[in-house]
Amino acid sequence: MRIGAHTSISKSLEDAALEAHRLGGNTFQIFSASPRMWRASAPSKPAIALLDKARERLDLSPLVIHDNYLINLAALDEGIRTKSIVAFRGELERAIAIGAEYLVAHPGSFKGQSLEASLLTFVASLEEAARGIQSSKLWLLLENTAGQGAAIGRRFEEIGALQRLSAGKVEFEIGYCLDTCHCYAAGYNVATADGLSDCLGQAEAVLPLDRVKVIHTNDSRGKLGSHLDRHEHIGLGEIGEAGFTRILQHPLLRDKAFILETPEDDNGDHARNIAALKRLAG
Repeated sequence: MRIGAHTSISKSLEDAALEAHRLGGNTFQIFSASPRMWRASAPSKPAIALLDKARERLDLSPLVIHDNYLINLAALDEGIRTKSIVAFRGELERAIAIGAEYLVAHPGSFKGQSLEASLLTFVASLEEAARGIQSSKLWLLLENTAGQGAAIGRRFEEIGALQRLSAGKVEFEIGYCLDTCHCYAAGYNVATADGLSDCLGQAEAVLPLDRVKVIHTNDSRGKLGSHLDRHEHIGLGEIGEAGFTRILQHPLLRDKAFILETPEDDNGDHARNIAALKRLAG
């Protein structure tokens, strides 16, 4: 199984990989630049080479990149949409240069317009951002959301529609990242056996599951259906250890990359959460 956490590139790309290994992981996620700034510079070739060597030596795969929090490809505001297109193109270019297998993206917000219109805006923005970019390795993964405010992606049907509408308009594969906290907060009761079965059945019918490549593995501070996007340490939230045992040991999910985005309240939290996932996975 592939289990890891989000690590920082503040020191270097190589250090993010080394930290993932020190934590006990064999996969990891990073931001390729600051997640809260529009401008970003490309990583240097020597930095990428050191990352490649560390990943090969330590068997760290896949590498997942999460996109910038400011990006909203579905934005009604033309200024935000234009900035988002430029920023997302940079995300694609850096992900390919770094050699990442997956780029996870939030679908954005439909504030000020209908959900249906926002989906078409997202697809047009993605097509513009990706024009001329080709990759046989990189997958773009659309992440489900907790459904707070006007966020797109609270239902699997929404990210499924984005994938189908975008098919053939970009020259790379599009799949999905499912977040356990977001699922629970959106109303999919992954904490119970029946709820998990129902959730995966709906995902298989709409997505399907073979296009789900990454599981953001976070417990939930919010109640079922609360739309509260607040992550908790594994076993300490509403999903609980029994819930994660079923998720991690489910035969349809064993081949996914499980990436923690749990809080780091104290030094060692990530290592403890990775150890908990390994224990619950059996």
